[in-house]
Amino acid sequence: MYSGNRLNPLGLTLRMTLFASALSLVSAPALASKDDHDHDDDDHDEKAFCSKTARTLRTACGFDVKDDFWLSKAQCINVSDRDERKECYKEVRLSRKEAREECEDQYDARLELCDAVGESRYDPDFSPERFVDPRQIGITVAENPYFPLIEGHKWVYESNFTDEDGEQVTETITVVVTDKTKLIEGVTCRVVNDLVLVDDGDGPTPLEDTNDWYAQDIDGNVWYCGEEVQDFETFDGDDPMEPELVAIDGSFKVGRERAKPGIIMLALPEVGDVYLQEVAFGDAEDFAEVTSLNATESVPAASCNGDCLVTREGNLLEPGVFADKYYAPGIGNILEVEDGDIRVELLEFTPGTP
Repeated sequence: MYSGNRLNPLGLTLRMTLFASALSLVSAPALASKDDHDHDDDDHDEKAFCSKTARTLRTACGFDVKDDFWLSKAQCINVSDRDERKECYKEVRLSRKEAREECEDQYDARLELCDAVGESRYDPDFSPERFVDPRQIGITVAENPYFPLIEGHKWVYESNFTDEDGEQVTETITVVVTDKTKLIEGVTCRVVNDLVLVDDGDGPTPLEDTNDWYAQDIDGNVWYCGEEVQDFETFDGDDPMEPELVAIDGSFKVGRERAKPGIIMLALPEVGDVYLQEVAFGDAEDFAEVTSLNATESVPAASCNGDCLVTREGNLLEPGVFADKYYAPGIGNILEVEDGDIRVELLEFTPGTP
């Protein structure tokens, strides 16, 4: 359940019965020097909606780069110290170069995903009658074994790594299926809280506090309906342990600004399945591929012997950053391996009571 989606879309073999659709792709034009033709009627290009979306988002990305560049340059103008001002201009130019490159990387990743999921419009059926009452999951409705949305279920994960400053850091992630629900586009979704604490030796402080909204359909697929994200930082000062809210990036809600639902877990996954998990252009664009149904792994709180589901997940806004996630039947996510080496392991699992 811990989210850090990563995946390499190259070589994906698509067996998409659930999605004949496509994700929109983002990318940055060579800094959008011209606004592509503003046609409202694009039915003449019926077979390339995914790629067309990619090109359009590429243009949008380019304008974002321009906007950031001129805003930052304006800030540099008001720096009094000459040497500091020159350094500011240098940083702004470098940031623009890196942002342009990132836009192009996003564009390439989106086109590769189009090859995997097809060129059709992405417009899944999110009709309320297709979904179950989340309060009945585990009672009259069977839970998805890999993503059990049973009230009270609690997972505690831990990850240890070295940060950019060479310091040892421990992250603790606590995921709880709450007793709360949220009505989204007529669908009753279950609220799942995801709290990330980070400890670099001075004691744990909040890094991220997220409410995720999930819904299970009548076939057993679990859909991702949105998330409310709060990112924190801890600054030096009178109370260096006092966290400060600095961003809500990644937040989205199905129906708001035409954001659409994705699948977080299939009911009947098969190797080669590729599916979209979040579809809110510019904010949340995760996707996954099923890579194994019979993996073996062991972590402090659980293990699987030839029956773990493995997905490789990625985020089109962060191309080249991937994670492999292991799901044990009846428990859910037990392990995430980020960038091939950082392990996020399940330390505790406490079952809830339906």
